[in-house]
Amino acid sequence: MPIRQTGLVALLALLLTGCALPPLEGRHVSTTIAPADARATPLGDALAPQKAAHPGQTGVYLLSDPVMTFAAWTHLARTAQRSLDVQYYIWYADRSGTLLLRELLDAANRGVRVRLLLDDQGTRQLDDQLAALHAHPNIAVRLFNPFMTRDARWLGFLTDFDRANRRMHNKVFIADNQVLISGGRNIGDSYFGSTEGFLFSDLDILAVGPVVDEVSRGFDQYWQSRSSYPADRILPTPKNDAVAETLETLDFEADAIALDPQAGDLMVAVRENYVVSQLLNGELGLAWAPTRLVIDPPAKGLGEHEPNDLLTLSLREQLRTPQQSLDIISSFFVPTPTLTDDLVALARQGVRVRVLTNSLDATDMAPAHTGYARYRVALLEAGVELYEMRRVADQEPKPADAGPFGSPATTLHAKAIVIDDAQVFIGSYNVDPRSVLLNTELGFVIDSPDLARAISHTFGMHVPKTTYQLELEDGEIRWIERIENEITRHTREPGAGPIKRAVTWFFSLMPIEWML
Repeated sequence: MPIRQTGLVALLALLLTGCALPPLEGRHVSTTIAPADARATPLGDALAPQKAAHPGQTGVYLLSDPVMTFAAWTHLARTAQRSLDVQYYIWYADRSGTLLLRELLDAANRGVRVRLLLDDQGTRQLDDQLAALHAHPNIAVRLFNPFMTRDARWLGFLTDFDRANRRMHNKVFIADNQVLISGGRNIGDSYFGSTEGFLFSDLDILAVGPVVDEVSRGFDQYWQSRSSYPADRILPTPKNDAVAETLETLDFEADAIALDPQAGDLMVAVRENYVVSQLLNGELGLAWAPTRLVIDPPAKGLGEHEPNDLLTLSLREQLRTPQQSLDIISSFFVPTPTLTDDLVALARQGVRVRVLTNSLDATDMAPAHTGYARYRVALLEAGVELYEMRRVADQEPKPADAGPFGSPATTLHAKAIVIDDAQVFIGSYNVDPRSVLLNTELGFVIDSPDLARAISHTFGMHVPKTTYQLELEDGEIRWIERIENEITRHTREPGAGPIKRAVTWFFSLMPIEWML
């Protein structure tokens, strides 16, 4: 074999060896705290009378305001006495990400057991902090579908694409196995309204009751899955002095951020927080309703799941057939021929079908827009109402009462479905093939007319103020923009420049809808 070919083979072998995952033998086994121990915590003691008054039901509170969600997360972390189980797709090393990492460290320092499970696609720039946190006696960090080459993760896609392309999209925060926060938000300034740049309009729920036990069991399944690797088997093991220095630096950086005027809204929300205090006092105004968890099996992360175990099928079984109305709110909406046919049939039967997703200008994933755009005409012809979130410029008037889906955020990130003003789905699941086939997802089906009407009311009253409503004119799409009393009709994708439109057109030619 020529020397050049020999060198190439050796290089390829080295790359493949360097990307190989370590064995999982001897991995520590842990499970959620026992119900009796959970009930003995301050959270458990405070919530016991409320749960006893609503047997079999889950208390749900919508968290649409970003800074209030940050404050609720923070105060639940501070209130927990026994355990914090935390599972996220993305955790940024920015202001809010640093502050919440410090909350986990503070909890561990007072004796709380912390389990942190992160999808490794969203841990960039956190390796040192995660390795140091994992070295803490009360903290365990695991990475889902990790990359061995930390500075060149593209190698993971090159050498093990099928696994690397499957990500854990779940978002869960559980305090003392008594209260959870879950929904669409990742951890980062864009999700908590703490940036002047890219912002997200999103939706989470705070929940107490039987569904918390279900989510905790689901967390355990992911924690023990063959996709979850202890951090010390993936990240370089820091020396003892490096651990102390890294954790001290984290503490110092969090203190500095707390004094930074740019984090002022977050700090004010934490100081003035009422969500957790009212929860403990029984004054929060929870909506008590039958609530069911729908969740993908962690084996989906390796492509080893059974088709009948998918969240999508459970969701179809749990959701009622719309008789009057169906509202779909999804940051990425790729209906595929099957769902398009279903929505067209509903609309032609007289069901009011409304869809809110991102415009091309507002989306942060232009290729996914191609999987939506090709179905718009068919949906509009059948009477489906389409709304696209527009990017709101700083100089434009921003409605003070815009609500969670009509906010002046630059892109929609919420995921919700409302049926007949009676049933709600909220979770991490986008209506697209990636959520169906590749990513693991989690969400909640809530039989609550109060929550359903609240979301539908927001949709009807506020969404038109910050979206484009699509209409057909002689078979061509028109984007109707309303700013105060002015109405503008756009004849092509508004706000998107020629380069973005060209990129979208290029991806529309590729057979990649199954990955969108």
